[in-house]
Amino acid sequence: QVQLAESGGGLVQAGASLRLSCATSGDRFSRYAMGWFRQAPGKEREFVAATSWSGSGINYADSVKGRFIISRDSTKNTVYLQMNSLRPEDTAVYYCAADRRGGGTQYPVDYDYWGQGTQVTVSS
Repeated sequence: QVQLAESGGGLVQAGASLRLSCATSGDRFSRYAMGWFRQAPGKEREFVAATSWSGSGINYADSVKGRFIISRDSTKNTVYLQMNSLRPEDTAVYYCAADRRGGGTQYPVDYDYWGQGTQVTVSS
């Protein structure tokens, strides 16, 4: 069983930056693809970014491309989401997820483990 714990959310003004962290338990972190998703009130969970198990395959949603950066540190079993130039429409609960197959897709159904989420609120 893998446990994921997000941190780093908060309330910021538009244009600010935040870095989210997702710490994972277990010793197979290096084999998992990792993804970030978000869910705003009244909306479905949507893909934000993902990195394959090797880190060589990285994908972003069009809405965050050029502003957000996903990275992973296998020495710390942690994946990060650096969020720059935040906008009010980025307000959501952000979740990290792990994919045992290592692909790192944009589909929530492909992920096996999920964290509890961290709130990000961007004021205008």
